[in-house]
Amino acid sequence: MKSGISALALLALAWGSSLSAKPVKQWTDALTGHEIVQITDQPGGAASLYFHQNSYTPQGDKMVISTPQGISVVTLADWSIRPLVKGAELQLLFTGRKTRSVYYASHGRNDGAGATTIFAADIDSGKVRRIATVAKGSIGSINADETLLLGQWAASDRPLQPDGTAKGKAPEIKQQFGQANYAANGPDGKPLSFAEAKEVRLNERLEAKIPMEIFTIDIRTGERKVVVASTDWLNHVQFSPTDPGLIMYCHEGPWHKVDRIWTIRTDGSGKQQVHKRTMNMEIAGHEFFSPDGKWIWYDLQTPRGEVFWLAGYEIATGKRQWYHVDRNMWSVHYNQTPDMKRFSGDGGDSEMVAHAPDGKYLYLFTPKAIPDVAGIHADNAADLIAPGTLETEKIVDMRRHDYRLEPNITFTPDGQWMIFRSNMDGSNQVYAVRVARSGSAPQ
Repeated sequence: MKSGISALALLALAWGSSLSAKPVKQWTDALTGHEIVQITDQPGGAASLYFHQNSYTPQGDKMVISTPQGISVVTLADWSIRPLVKGAELQLLFTGRKTRSVYYASHGRNDGAGATTIFAADIDSGKVRRIATVAKGSIGSINADETLLLGQWAASDRPLQPDGTAKGKAPEIKQQFGQANYAANGPDGKPLSFAEAKEVRLNERLEAKIPMEIFTIDIRTGERKVVVASTDWLNHVQFSPTDPGLIMYCHEGPWHKVDRIWTIRTDGSGKQQVHKRTMNMEIAGHEFFSPDGKWIWYDLQTPRGEVFWLAGYEIATGKRQWYHVDRNMWSVHYNQTPDMKRFSGDGGDSEMVAHAPDGKYLYLFTPKAIPDVAGIHADNAADLIAPGTLETEKIVDMRRHDYRLEPNITFTPDGQWMIFRSNMDGSNQVYAVRVARSGSAPQ
């Protein structure tokens, strides 16, 4: 070319900042000594996926996020961002564990109101293909070999937070920080906190006894098959990351009223309760699979708001492992590193269930078993819960974060970074923090 501009340079000019290898902002957390990268600075905000939804390619080089303009791809090696699919009403669902496909819902929110079409986009070429039309219900997961979609359907779409306009009140802001703007009064007529009001609204939905289904859709044939039907509130559906035929789901509602965590096979067989409450006000929830699919981990409290555990259940054997969590280290969601040696926690504020006086941090936990005294083993030790503790490191200072936006930590496939959402600077954006410390700082 006469201008001397190469084809690669022209491509870079065409894509503009989407090929920039420089993140929006990069700094070392003064409190923790960990390097933080602000990946996005989108007007209107940006979001990474929910903590148990896969957002990474099988090769571990790319991640997908949501923006007001649609769906974008982040290259993990340099944090560069490029748009993949444009559309303000698209809902990013998850990426495949077998192919480099990004799955999303079109034609309005994926909330079960009317037919929804599920598409997949190739993360490299951007080529889009239609996967299925969901006549009723919403899609929450895809199985490990990408042959089945997993969804849930309810006979009526009851809003968790009623609109006050019917009583002459100001219109409710129905979504704030990705969830309803919960408000309710207590028995004394006084307004409850956000967290307590949420419990009231969850209980109202549970007591409504709305007929529901958990179903699969065969991507190859389009066949819809009901796996579970109930008037219990069914939620939090997820496929095992490794077993294409194993489903985990929950009985939703105030956690102290429900035995929440269940597994079942795609053919409806093998229904299994993972945790049964044995104490009044005991709660268990925010369950997730280990990366190898062999364990289920969850937040356990015995009782609610008093004694905290990160609890594990080995699917093949029924073995249980409980790690004690200090009040300040309790977290909205936990997650596990790809090598399964450590866990993350995203902390919580003083209004949440733990009422932690100083809990607004992202954490890295290293589990430690509690050994037998003097090497003396109980005869039935193998049949008992194996207890442990967690060595804790603060990773990010989140004291400027509003926890109505849940951080939803995931680990990059190489285990070197935590990805999370935050509004620490005002708007909702996507961040990364390096797991290894980059300097000295007090802990």
